[in-house]
Amino acid sequence: MDYKETQYGRSTPSEQAAEPVKKKHIVREYAESIIIAVILALIIRTFVVQAFKIPSGSMEDTLAIGDHILVSKFIYGTKIPFVDGRYLKIRDPKRGDVIVFEYPEDPSKDFIKRVIGLPGDTIQVVQKQVFINGKPFSVPQEVHKEKDVIPAAQNPRDNFGPVTVPENSYFVMGDNRDRSYDSRFWGFVKNSQIKGLAFIKYWSWDREKFRVRWGSIGDIIK
Repeated sequence: MDYKETQYGRSTPSEQAAEPVKKKHIVREYAESIIIAVILALIIRTFVVQAFKIPSGSMEDTLAIGDHILVSKFIYGTKIPFVDGRYLKIRDPKRGDVIVFEYPEDPSKDFIKRVIGLPGDTIQVVQKQVFINGKPFSVPQEVHKEKDVIPAAQNPRDNFGPVTVPENSYFVMGDNRDRSYDSRFWGFVKNSQIKGLAFIKYWSWDREKFRVRWGSIGDIIK
């Protein structure tokens, strides 16, 4: 067994064990903690859940301007950066889902709408009424805040189609039907453009009345 020489002679093994261990520098400890926290946050944001804020009234009265929501990133399958396809998918988007997606005409912007048409569906709007495969379709959340009906030649808002939804694509509309810029105007959302399923409001701020909408916090998005 080795012994350490001291001015008083050799130290015992127990004395050697009692010698203080050099501690990490406090700056290094904080840096490591911050790096780990950032990595975890990026993993959660990329693969699990992401927060979004509602900037417009196109989804009223389901979602109001100033609502803050959480979006499930994994339910439709995880997208790995720089790799095509989705992995560990639970299910495909279904009719009625409220989804967040990259705006097809400007991927730097995120839009939120409700899925109306699935791949292969034929969609038509006649006098504000939506038809899917020739049958009337509506959801309880849709609202019409304009009484006038716009001719198809002037605007596709109230009279549109018929069109068939392509493979791996979806037809989406805002719940505030008369004030929504959606698939009636710019076309379909590709599966690869979908970021996730909106599922809960975690905060809501009414900027006009300068107050918190306490009754909206925790609401499940349907």
